[in-house]
Amino acid sequence: MELRDLKVIVTGGAQGMGAHFARRLHEAGAQVAVGDVNEAGLAELPQGVHRRRLDVTSPEDARAFVAWAAGAMGGLNGLVNNAGIIRDGLLVKKDRASGEVQTLSDADFDAVIAVNLTGATRMVREVAAWMARAGARPGVVVNISSIARHGNRGQSSYVAAKAALAANTVTWAREFAPLGIRVGAVAPGMIETPMTQGMNQKARDALVAAVPVGRVGVPEDVWRAVRFVFECDYFDGRCVDVDGGLSM
Repeated sequence: MELRDLKVIVTGGAQGMGAHFARRLHEAGAQVAVGDVNEAGLAELPQGVHRRRLDVTSPEDARAFVAWAAGAMGGLNGLVNNAGIIRDGLLVKKDRASGEVQTLSDADFDAVIAVNLTGATRMVREVAAWMARAGARPGVVVNISSIARHGNRGQSSYVAAKAALAANTVTWAREFAPLGIRVGAVAPGMIETPMTQGMNQKARDALVAAVPVGRVGVPEDVWRAVRFVFECDYFDGRCVDVDGGLSM
């Protein structure tokens, strides 16, 4: 699919990779509707980009946003499923000073699953359902997974969500084929975003040192993979790792 033919939703598009994807799509001539809970960030997007508050954890909000976006753009044939949060922590650990055993809170675990998996799944469902009802084809869904899906210390919830999203990329590609919708995933490694900038510095330095290409990635690196998924009509049900060779 040509980028200029896209009428695409980008979730989590107020900052970081999502904002970069939205700008690049807009520059390429696509119509773009961006949703995020960060309304201040939405206001900074370029003129011509449709934007509205979106909380993917709310079924009503997701459904209303899809209907609004399709109306604003005069149709809908794409989704960049990017919204995500982190609440890192070991599942079980012993405090070095007191010896007290501590566990990851239900609230932190559930918050990540609600956004990164349930919310992401909900957006795919609502976009695919809209396209099916409208007879809009072809269409493309790009799920943003992570190389952490292979397992990473201190990220039980994030790993679970991103692994499930990559696996369901295959599921949805098979389910949506009769609807004319392709589904691909892109799995970033260590990318320079507000999310990764908040990491513990020691952990960040160790992770960067393990990247074979010798640097942190930037959103443009990931955008090139997202663009490939949109443009390559023979790509479906697979995940592209953009990680500089980093293994977890």
